[in-house]
Amino acid sequence: MYLVTGATGNVGAEVVAALTGAGQRVRALVRDPAKASLPAGAEAVAGDLNKPASLADALAGVRGLFLLPGYADMADTLEFAMRAGVDRVVLLSGGSAETGDMDNAVARYMILSEQAVRDSGLPWTVLRPRSFMSNALRWLPQLAAGDVVRVPFADVPTASIDPADIAAVAAAALLNDGHEGQVYDLTGPEPLLPADQVAVLAGVLGRDLRCEGLSTEEARAEMSASMPTPYVDAFFSFFADGTLDEKTVYPTVREVTGREPRTFEDWARAHADAFRVGG
Repeated sequence: MYLVTGATGNVGAEVVAALTGAGQRVRALVRDPAKASLPAGAEAVAGDLNKPASLADALAGVRGLFLLPGYADMADTLEFAMRAGVDRVVLLSGGSAETGDMDNAVARYMILSEQAVRDSGLPWTVLRPRSFMSNALRWLPQLAAGDVVRVPFADVPTASIDPADIAAVAAAALLNDGHEGQVYDLTGPEPLLPADQVAVLAGVLGRDLRCEGLSTEEARAEMSASMPTPYVDAFFSFFADGTLDEKTVYPTVREVTGREPRTFEDWARAHADAFRVGG
């Protein structure tokens, strides 16, 4: 039995699919089990990572745990996991952890989450993916309104990764020995500018799309409308100041899974219906 936290999120849902596809029984941690849509082999369980005691039933009989970062009581959660007999944990972290910058709000919670896992006494594997290809879904409102996609940090290339590839590595680490104590940097196969991604999406959808960069002021205002200022500052540090490298391509997906990571075009074709509905 495996417990997947964030089981309806971009990565968590793919981890659930990967594990059930491998014939494993999965508990999917969600806020409201009645609203969860899950594949066969997965059962929804309620729990709150901000309240570790609420996870006691979800952890019973669990062998492996897929864990999201950023919760204040992670040490307590991991203690509950150890008492329940969990024998391995895979943590979803991020590339910003390698910066060691405790003044950066995003890097800080990644660093602290990794430290909690290392200190837990449980066998662990840390995943550090770079930007998700699924971030392109944020463009749906713009695509519904027209053919122009306006983006922050338009001159910054990223080797974005399909969340399904993150999940494939997570599943390998949960199901197989030999991944304990490993930190895996995960990327897609090539660095692309936002304009490159928009061009790929245009070809997949058969639309004449174009990409425009937001000014610094516009980008800050747009981001501030949806996230706290410390997080806005963190992303400006990463992408405007260049403190985070998201363009380097790593071979980890191939090394762990035995296949190449999916391209952005692969991802766009797999999710074309979402864009067509949105448009």
